[in-house]
Amino acid sequence: MTLSGNGSQIEVRGARTHNLRSVDVDIPRDRLVVITGLSGSGKSSLAFATLFAEGQRRYLETLSAQARQFVRQLPHPDVDSVRGLPPTIAVDQRTGSARIRSTLATTTEIYDYLRLLFARAGQAHCPDCGLPVSQQSVEAIVDRILALGERRKVMILAPLITGRKGAHREVFEKICKAGLVRARVDGAVVDAADAPNLPRGQEHTIEVIVDRIIVKPGIEDRLKESVELALKHGDGSCLISQLDGENWHDRLYSSRYCCPECATSFPPLEPRTFSFNSPYGACPACRGLGVVPVNDERSSSRAKSARENLFRQPACPSCEGARLGPIARAVTFAGSNLPSLTAMSVDEASAFFTTLSEQEGSRVRECEAPAEPPRSGAFAARQEPRPPFNEPTAPGAGLANLEPEARQAALSILPDIASRLHYLQRVGVGYLTLDRPAPTLSGGEFQRARLASCLGSGLIGVCYLLDEPTIGLHPRDTARMLDVLTDLRDSGNSVLVVEHDEELIRQSDWLIDLGPGAGREGGHLVASGAVKNLSETSSPESRTVRWLTSSFSPALRAPSPPEAGAETETRWLRISGASLHNLKEVAVEIPLGTLTAVTGVSGSGKTSLVTGTLVPALKHLLPVNSARKDEAEADWNTLGVSLGSLTGSGHLDRIVVVNQSPIGRSGRSNPATHSGVWDEVRRLFAKTRDAKLRGFKASRFSFNARDGRCPTCEGRGEQRIELNYLPDAYVECPDCRGDRFNTQTLGIRFKEKNLADVLALRIDEAAELFENVPKIRRVLDTLREVGLGYLLLGQSSLTLSGGEAQRVKLATELCKQGEDRVLFVLDEPTTGLHPLDVQRLLLLLRKLVEQGHSVLVVEHNLDVIRASDWMIDLGPDGGVDGGQLVAAGPPGELASSPGSSLTAQALAASCAKTRL
Repeated sequence: MTLSGNGSQIEVRGARTHNLRSVDVDIPRDRLVVITGLSGSGKSSLAFATLFAEGQRRYLETLSAQARQFVRQLPHPDVDSVRGLPPTIAVDQRTGSARIRSTLATTTEIYDYLRLLFARAGQAHCPDCGLPVSQQSVEAIVDRILALGERRKVMILAPLITGRKGAHREVFEKICKAGLVRARVDGAVVDAADAPNLPRGQEHTIEVIVDRIIVKPGIEDRLKESVELALKHGDGSCLISQLDGENWHDRLYSSRYCCPECATSFPPLEPRTFSFNSPYGACPACRGLGVVPVNDERSSSRAKSARENLFRQPACPSCEGARLGPIARAVTFAGSNLPSLTAMSVDEASAFFTTLSEQEGSRVRECEAPAEPPRSGAFAARQEPRPPFNEPTAPGAGLANLEPEARQAALSILPDIASRLHYLQRVGVGYLTLDRPAPTLSGGEFQRARLASCLGSGLIGVCYLLDEPTIGLHPRDTARMLDVLTDLRDSGNSVLVVEHDEELIRQSDWLIDLGPGAGREGGHLVASGAVKNLSETSSPESRTVRWLTSSFSPALRAPSPPEAGAETETRWLRISGASLHNLKEVAVEIPLGTLTAVTGVSGSGKTSLVTGTLVPALKHLLPVNSARKDEAEADWNTLGVSLGSLTGSGHLDRIVVVNQSPIGRSGRSNPATHSGVWDEVRRLFAKTRDAKLRGFKASRFSFNARDGRCPTCEGRGEQRIELNYLPDAYVECPDCRGDRFNTQTLGIRFKEKNLADVLALRIDEAAELFENVPKIRRVLDTLREVGLGYLLLGQSSLTLSGGEAQRVKLATELCKQGEDRVLFVLDEPTTGLHPLDVQRLLLLLRKLVEQGHSVLVVEHNLDVIRASDWMIDLGPDGGVDGGQLVAAGPPGELASSPGSSLTAQALAASCAKTRL
């Protein structure tokens, strides 16, 4: 591929971020570029720590002076120059960056369009009786005022501003020009000509006082004129405030919305009426969370606990988990209210809205009708005093009965909703519901949702950076993801992907390979060019090119599983009646003492079966130092486990779950602290001669010790800068320069190295330093075995990928092994691993099996599935079409007769082709 012309490439010169070794590389623009290399070779350092960091810095320079004050604190990436870099957008997998209130719909901006749709084309209903809300005439409002009784003091007001920030000087000028003299500002009556100076950063409510009267006979004409004037200035709304004792009580009347039976008035519908992030739309009982929070999320320390426990709480009894207030829940569009629409899966919602568009002759895309016939409208029967608002209805007459203005608004909004739903389907998450909380998504699901949002935005000329978008994808869905990425490219964008998937690498326009090894043995550019033009001759140091061009047919492992019979009865875990989420009374047998892979397309029920059912059940049956409970007598419903029965746990002593969640909650956490190495290092430093002379105990060498840590950064080595318009930025502590400890503590040395020097060592270097300290050396050797020798001992947990965090946990558990019979449960352990690193991981898993343990992995990687002893495939598809046991047995046997198993079909296809 020849690059020519100005601006045809991104030129990087002298990149030295992290372990990069003055890398010079030209990256073609408007192409699909894959950055590969072994784990720790510098891929993320080039893509995110260099290119994205530089793009973020340049963006900040274009902002206002208030924003630019932070620019000088943001570190420049360690690079000589970057030329030709377009605006950058990083689409990563960190679900921790998602707010507690975020959902799939809000993440993709679909919810913004839904709020606008319901505000402009929704039919309001009374939340008490369910009747459609009708307009109130001026005469009806006057009658309501007269009904208050004689001698009642009343103010007639027109609402102008409700809960909006600003000084609002123009509002008071408008009041004076209208010939009115008084207003009520935030509850206080003021003179409009002498308006108060309102703080711009606070929300304010302003109502103009049209008239003040005392109700008495003969006042009808004056009341009518005042009400008409209030409705005029209030844009159809009129506020009547009556004096009751010493307090004024308000009642809103509207020429637009009023229940004819309850005589209850409602404010005009606005987009914020349907926002659970706004006090004007959120359920007042749960504040828009859907559950009654046990902690105050405004406190940062309590927010972490809230994030962990929030989604396990029972639904709010007031809104039943809908998050919205009663008025918003009572508004319908095409017979459905907003909570019922967001409770649909992406596939169901896409069919719903596409059908609406097709009925109006606006064909968005072809889509099959829902499998089940839609139900009747929520308000079809008048005899129901409080009709349900949680059932989607037929869109048959959805737009036909709307007023022309509302119908036109709906027709302009529907294509945007349908388009974003379509992109979500294309990236393979059609099985997810729109109200699915974003923090509960897997990293891959969250990244694909954000990618769909990028597609829907229609941006061009942008450089997208993605971190392994195929993570969590079944081989069946990889082709879909490739189509999405090529669409981004063909729209005029540059797409840079850090990836290990073979199919995506082969279909890319350009390959950049870093290496040749990891850590300090990496950071070099070992290959760059069109994939078809690369060879071992042109790129002799590239292990990726060698892997791509090697010729072999991978072999399937064909083990001999335990034979059925009384003697082997106890070597199986037997699950029956698993029905969590989309599982359909699944019954499955898991052989112990083997490497078992649970497979299936995304959303097929793998996580529900393993993490949501098996793991909590075994944790109940295998308590530490406690008598084993009777499996048959376990009350699974009480424990919150959707399970019929579980047998066979009697031959397990422990269960170890190794997932991809962060190894710590703050930047102080690192591989050394999580693995327990740091405790031994602290004890070692406390035994040195200088430490004894100064009276330093082991506790002083902790990041949490005030006496020993840097007081400025509190042992983090960096400071966080909060930017509301961008992700938080982290800068090196100006006092300790990243060393984390104060000068006195750093004065203690072991083999000429202080604590900061030790933390800056790679794990394999630290193993040499502490080779004569068995407790430390054993843990470090295990970390090297799992392929993490390139990590720094003190590398912040915030910088570790999900796969790296998982391997740190695995190594820590391996160091604890004794005589117990352990079931290891791993969730996609190949995340972030180069194919050559996967082989090393497989050797480690096989070693565990040889030691008598059992290993259960949820995995899509065909190399891992191929090397497994037993395969359990769920499906046949995702969401409502999944949750069934499709196939179980040795992978070799299943691949020879794949049947309806998509995984077995992928295995068979993989073994049939040879790399060329």
